[in-house]
Amino acid sequence: MPHYLLSVITPTDGQMPSPEELAEIGRKLEVFHDELQAAGSWVFAGGLHGPETATVLRPKDGDVLITDGPYAEGKEYLGGLCLIKADDLDAALEWGKRATWATTLPVEVRPFMNTAED
Repeated sequence: MPHYLLSVITPTDGQMPSPEELAEIGRKLEVFHDELQAAGSWVFAGGLHGPETATVLRPKDGDVLITDGPYAEGKEYLGGLCLIKADDLDAALEWGKRATWATTLPVEVRPFMNTAED
């Protein structure tokens, strides 16, 4: 069955939700994850710390250069991800819609190049 990455896109200039709003988002994400598991589409999901916590490794002159911070600055960053199994792109997009409603953020749906075996 094909695998898809649901990427949660977080704005860098967005205002943090209130504790109450975060609790509601967390509840909705839990329901979303439960639905994925019940449907047999769950593989993995998790949130990420902000881009300021990133470390970038680059090959250079036979060594690896390590630098702090994100690779590139932008108006958005990857805030979390969900790896799912879906029959086709249409099914993955339906899961992406549910993820958008749960997170209140944009979600990018992208297929993996090779189909993994279940």
